Amino acid sequence: MIRDQEGLTALLEEVRGWVREVAIPAEDTVEARDEVPEELVEDMRRRGYFGWSIPEQYGGAGLTCEELVLGAMELSQAATAFRARVGTNTGIGSEALVADGTEEQKNRYLPALARGEITGCFALTEPEAGSDATALTTSARRDGDHYVLNGTKCYITNAPIAGLFTVMARTDPDNRTAGGISAFLVEAGTPGLSVGPAYKKMGQAGSPVSEVYFEDCRVPAANLIGGVEGQGFATAMKVLNKQRLHLSALCTGPAMRMRDEALAHASQRRQFGRPVAEFQLVQAMIADMQTEIHAARALILETARKRDAGGDVKLDASMCKYFASEMCGRVADRAVQIFGGAGYVADYSCIERLYRDVRLFRLYEGTSQIHQLNIAKLTLRQAS
Repeated sequence: MIRDQEGLTALLEEVRGWVREVAIPAEDTVEARDEVPEELVEDMRRRGYFGWSIPEQYGGAGLTCEELVLGAMELSQAATAFRARVGTNTGIGSEALVADGTEEQKNRYLPALARGEITGCFALTEPEAGSDATALTTSARRDGDHYVLNGTKCYITNAPIAGLFTVMARTDPDNRTAGGISAFLVEAGTPGLSVGPAYKKMGQAGSPVSEVYFEDCRVPAANLIGGVEGQGFATAMKVLNKQRLHLSALCTGPAMRMRDEALAHASQRRQFGRPVAEFQLVQAMIADMQTEIHAARALILETARKRDAGGDVKLDASMCKYFASEMCGRVADRAVQIFGGAGYVADYSCIERLYRDVRLFRLYEGTSQIHQLNIAKLTLRQAS
């Protein structure tokens, strides 16, 4: 659903210009420093990028799902660190609050998230609970007006710089199902909360990821999301269904960038006296890139419109994430092939970095294999 086509067109043109003129020229700096420079973060704050999906009444832009994915496809054409820096606030770091938070919780935290004054993160995954999220062991024991949290989370994007943690913990130790899990808001600086050093990763330099530890961490009962125990897993699924659709768009933007880089290179690089773009086997790779990108974009937009209309998109969002992330990996591989040696050597192109960056897409927000199982399960259920 597009509420104001003229306003959306202006936003997308502004983002496209910022990516081309500001973000892409800064990619090497981000890679070298392993962080997005603060002046660029402040620029993104001023432009409202942190609040895209947060409702207008709390200071955000209130973008619909269709508007959000279109914006994400533009912003993600720069190095993944830029969209990751704002992405937890426009996605998993705020969505639990938007979906199920009390009005008091929303008023307290969403305006600061929308302004980018604090960075949110989503702490679900544990060393023994990833694809099987219901196996989490982080505990939350009620103690008067507080809950006492104990446990470890891992692979948490933006944890080293987060000001607000959305934490899934088990409030009912006797209930090992999803019904025993609750969601909490934990502020950075709360005694008992600590964050590990940022991981050394294959790619996505500038996007810090680390472990999070809770040791007798006392959290006010008022920070139980929605004020109800046992609803945390349902909240997490609401977050992930939307985030998987959002992430699908964030997979498609880099694919567009790599396609464009490959087209420019193939048109300029000459072998046997002519541009390599004139060779049919190179053209076949270009055709496959273009076709798969368009297929992903069409599927994402169709699903976004369905979600905006109030439809159930569990199956659709899973298909989007599975197809778009795998598509992006195939585009990256073809881009390296079209660039040849220049695609493997960082001195000559951005393709080497992008190839490493996009590999993560097939792992987080559900691995491709988990989505295959989910798609099959939901399809069989519909057929029965």
